[in-house]
Amino acid sequence: MSKDDLRGRAWNAIVGNAFFSIESAVIIALALTLFGLGFAPFEWWQNWFWLVFGAVAEGIYMLATITDPKAAEQAVDRLLSERFNPADIRNPVARERLKRALEYRRLIVETARQREAAMRVSLQQTADEVTDWIEQIYHLARRMDAFEENAIINRDRRMAPQELMNMRRRLQHETDPAVRAELEEAIQTKEAQLANLRDLETSIKRADIQLDHTLSALGTVYAQVQIIDS
Repeated sequence: MSKDDLRGRAWNAIVGNAFFSIESAVIIALALTLFGLGFAPFEWWQNWFWLVFGAVAEGIYMLATITDPKAAEQAVDRLLSERFNPADIRNPVARERLKRALEYRRLIVETARQREAAMRVSLQQTADEVTDWIEQIYHLARRMDAFEENAIINRDRRMAPQELMNMRRRLQHETDPAVRAELEEAIQTKEAQLANLRDLETSIKRADIQLDHTLSALGTVYAQVQIIDS
């Protein structure tokens, strides 16, 4: 999800939440009720004025709500929490790292909201970059989950070394040339499988390191924001 898509969805959420809010319902209900009752506070008052009044009041309320930067960022935070939901991550360490990353972004946004124009824009750009890092953490964590939960891979990682050892032992005692040739070919295949499994395991270890590195970088960015702010 790009930042533009994220903010577009946040905008739609803000508009929808504003229109279907209790405040919006009260405005509409009050205007319709007064219109239905035919209440006229002044002699010159026309009954249909209540409909105009309701439309104007609703418009003012909607404008005030959708232009509120705090509401916009809260909507983005909600979408981020849904898109990169820590509950999706089963690895407890990775899940905690994702939670901390989301927390860093929220704190940076809160700091930006309290600053004036130029500083606020700069910090908001930082928050947008942090969003990309959060996405990276989320995908790395999902990769780790997929690896840890893959029953076939786990079985092969456990059994392949022993199977290779048995083949080599059998080859040492085999005298038939044809059988030896087949065993040698099987050993090569098993060695290739084991090498691929080890490469996969190494890539997951590197993903774990990268995940920790990214979180540390986020912590550094947040500390720098606090230094600049002070």
